[in-house]
Amino acid sequence: MHVHKALTIAGSDSGGGAGIQADLKTFQELSVFGMSALTAITAQNTLGVSGIFPLSAEAVAAQIDAVASDLAPDAVKTGMLFHRDIIACVSEKARRYGWEKLVVDPVMIAKRGAPLLKADSIEAVKTLLLPVTYMLTPNIPEAEVLTGLSLTTIEARKEAARMLSSFGCRYVVLKGGHDDCNDYSTDLLFDGTSFTEYVGKRIHTQHTHGTGCTFSAAITAELAWGKTPWAAVDTAKQFIQAAIEQPLGIGAGHGPTNHWAFRGDVRC
Repeated sequence: MHVHKALTIAGSDSGGGAGIQADLKTFQELSVFGMSALTAITAQNTLGVSGIFPLSAEAVAAQIDAVASDLAPDAVKTGMLFHRDIIACVSEKARRYGWEKLVVDPVMIAKRGAPLLKADSIEAVKTLLLPVTYMLTPNIPEAEVLTGLSLTTIEARKEAARMLSSFGCRYVVLKGGHDDCNDYSTDLLFDGTSFTEYVGKRIHTQHTHGTGCTFSAAITAELAWGKTPWAAVDTAKQFIQAAIEQPLGIGAGHGPTNHWAFRGDVRC
């Protein structure tokens, strides 16, 4: 029996809704053995981030080497990388270990506005990380930062996806959750040639903490199973749709999504 394995390289969310915690929960729900390399410790809850304590690039490298040398992942994802040295480290490890399925969620800002990526590290994402990226999963604000474009229309988002693809990543999934101008959320998958749209009903709720982490983790899990990019994004869209539609309703602020919902095992 082959056990499908996925590695997440990201920050820790003490509130459990995003980051490493959300990734591992998602891997488990999609029957993938999850492994982790921690990049930073955050003190946060549904009301916001009160502290960020980044690890050194050396500490991140040691974790990655420990996993990759013994438990070779079928797919890898990144979340909060925080600074340039960690970005450079992850890029080098991706090349060294020949990771063919690296999903990059370019985490930049927390729900309440706390910066999770230093401003001087954005160029490192574009020049070091994207050339080794299999699939990039930015939301609209992140794509605007990476491209310098204003993404107020579908056509502008398509242009941004083309530009992001030109940086070296093979697939781009530009998420539409931040476009609250209509009753549906449309994610665009660009494969270098054509676009595929994934449409879901918009759920108006404050319980959306960790949606980006969860969505990209679901894609990673499906890729670890050998699914095509289109099938992986389709399952991830269903997973996050269920997680938002059936909220847990915990916390006084931006509550976490429901990682049990996709399998119908709510237990609350």
